[in-house]
Amino acid sequence: MDSKKKLLRLGVVGTVIIALCCFTPVLVILLSVLGLSALTGYLDFVLLPSLFFFVGLCVYALYRKRPAD
Repeated sequence: MDSKKKLLRLGVVGTVIIALCCFTPVLVILLSVLGLSALTGYLDFVLLPSLFFFVGLCVYALYRKRPAD
């Protein structure tokens, strides 16, 4: 598989997973089931930078994938 496709796929999958964790209580429920609900206060410090990273990765992959002029 082409490295550009891998990079784009990683960016899209990462963005979807992080967006699900940011905008739905999936991760909060999972942490409470595992008994780690004290960590929910720190999720914003991890999830928002991760979301920006994966969105940036998607943009970078799309930039590299565009045809050359």
